[in-house]
Amino acid sequence: MHTYFGDFDFYNWVTLPLIIFFSRIGDVSLGTLRNVFISKGFKKIVPFLGFFEVLIWIIVVAQVMKNLNNVACYLAWASGFATGTFVGLQIEERLALGLQVIRIITNQNCDELLVALKQNNHGVTLVDAQGSKGPVKMIFTIIKRQNVHSVVKLIQQHNPSAFYSIEDIRNTNQGVFTESASGSLATIRRIFPIRKGK
Repeated sequence: MHTYFGDFDFYNWVTLPLIIFFSRIGDVSLGTLRNVFISKGFKKIVPFLGFFEVLIWIIVVAQVMKNLNNVACYLAWASGFATGTFVGLQIEERLALGLQVIRIITNQNCDELLVALKQNNHGVTLVDAQGSKGPVKMIFTIIKRQNVHSVVKLIQQHNPSAFYSIEDIRNTNQGVFTESASGSLATIRRIFPIRKGK
C-alpha cells in the first residue's frame, strides 16, 4: 500500500536540518566563548577555539549551499545561531572567569561588613568620601568572579541599604583573594556541577 511517508525525504527535511542546528550551536557557542576569553585576556586558548569554530562553520555552510531550496536548512541555521548564543553565555557564566571590582558606598556604620569581608579573605580598601547628602564610606574590593554572589550576600546582610556596583577588570598585580580550586578539573566542575549522592 502506498503511503505518504514512503515518499518523504527524511534526510533532507529532518536529519540534515538537525545536523545544521546542532553544528551551529557548537560553532556559535565557541565564538561567544572566544570573544569572552579575548575580553578577559585569556589569549592562549583563543586560537584553538577559533580553529574549531571556523571548521564547524565551513562544514555547515557547505551543507546549506548544497540545499539552497530547502527552507528547513535556513530555519535550522537561524535557530542554531540563536540557541548557540544562549548556550555560549550560559557556559561562560558557569565558568565565572576573571576578576571583578565591587564598589560599596554607604552612610551607615560599615564595621561589621568590613570584618565579614576580611574574615572571608577578601581584600578591602576603605575611603572617606562626600556624597550628595553628606559624608559616606567607600569600600573597594577586588574579587574572583565566582565569589561575587557570596560578597553580595554579605553586603545585604550587614549593610542592606548600601549602594554597590560591580565591574569587570582585566587583571591585577597583587591582591588578597579567597582560596579556590584551579585548573582544568575546577573548570569542568564549574560547567557541569556534580552533586554528591545522599
